[in-house]
Amino acid sequence: MEETHAVTTSTSAGESTQDIRSKEFFAALLNEQSEKLRSLKHGDTMDGIILAVHEHELVIDIGAKSEGVVLARDMHTLTDEERSDIVVGATVLVYVMQPEDDQGRVSLSLDRARQERSWRKLQQVADDGVVLETKVINYNKGGLLVNLDGVRGFIPTSQVSGIGRGNEVQKQADMARMIGSTVRLKIVEMSRARNRLILSERQANAESRDSRKGALLSEIAVNDIREGTVTSVCDFGIFVDIGGADGLVHLSELSWSRVRHPSDAYKVGDSTKVMILNIDTEHRRIALSIKRTQTEPWAAVAEAFSVNQVVQGTVTQIAPFGAFVRMSEGVEGLIHSSELTGDAVAAVSEGAAVTVRIIRVDIPRRRIALSLQITPDAPVPDAS
Repeated sequence: MEETHAVTTSTSAGESTQDIRSKEFFAALLNEQSEKLRSLKHGDTMDGIILAVHEHELVIDIGAKSEGVVLARDMHTLTDEERSDIVVGATVLVYVMQPEDDQGRVSLSLDRARQERSWRKLQQVADDGVVLETKVINYNKGGLLVNLDGVRGFIPTSQVSGIGRGNEVQKQADMARMIGSTVRLKIVEMSRARNRLILSERQANAESRDSRKGALLSEIAVNDIREGTVTSVCDFGIFVDIGGADGLVHLSELSWSRVRHPSDAYKVGDSTKVMILNIDTEHRRIALSIKRTQTEPWAAVAEAFSVNQVVQGTVTQIAPFGAFVRMSEGVEGLIHSSELTGDAVAAVSEGAAVTVRIIRVDIPRRRIALSLQITPDAPVPDAS
């Protein structure tokens, strides 16, 4: 009787034990999905499965009560190759823009998901000090712009070796020329919250060159002759790349002839032979010479010039004590100021071609005394 009564009670209630358990299961499942939906917040990233592909949106299953939607404006950074992978059933990384919109759906973004993933990779790159390679996509007044897998990076002009330091018109031309070129970069500042990524080409190149310089210093030796390329021109000389490291050619080592300023003889990009004069391994410096790769002009002076010989020359410099005259490449003589009077003063100016008579040759001291010849038959001055 008791058993019959129990069955009857269950029947009168209209629910079996199985029905109750089924309701409890679905209630728990619904509660779980609701909790998952409530736990979603702006900025979450997760994998989702594409349920439908429409012209202006994607429908994504992210395991919540409601489906997620990616509007067209939130996937405009996808490449053509990436768009071809957008098919039903494909798994994509999505970023939660809004946990629930006015239609109860989760608003998602593929662009922001891509950025988030890229920021994480960039943070690892910055922590490890890795050098990046990418193409320049554009520029603005302050520098170059690059795209690192969805994250826009900025390279200030001061951090780009290929941009000159001249006027703004020249800088703009240099930057325009670099669009599409591949550059090596080092991260110098990043802030995900401010969407700020600052990079430097100079630092990336400096680290690379520093590594190559260490290897080169162990290979080269004093008196070696190397082919090099001028990388910089300054007041006191030029810097020459000799295969992974820059060395300095001082103004005094540029030429056997007088050089007023390094820019008069060399420009960036010029090729030249150099001799290694000194290697400072402690300070990682290399001293170079160009003139010592050439024949020393004074070695032939004894054969080329003699006292009382009349030669043609060019005035290279006017000094308080006289005028210097170039007689051949690397060889100059001096017309003393005591001789530069009257008509002689008017005949002498920098760059002027003059006729001179040699009155003394001192090879050990590398000096030649000259007398200006105003007319071919002018008397020879007293050498004393």
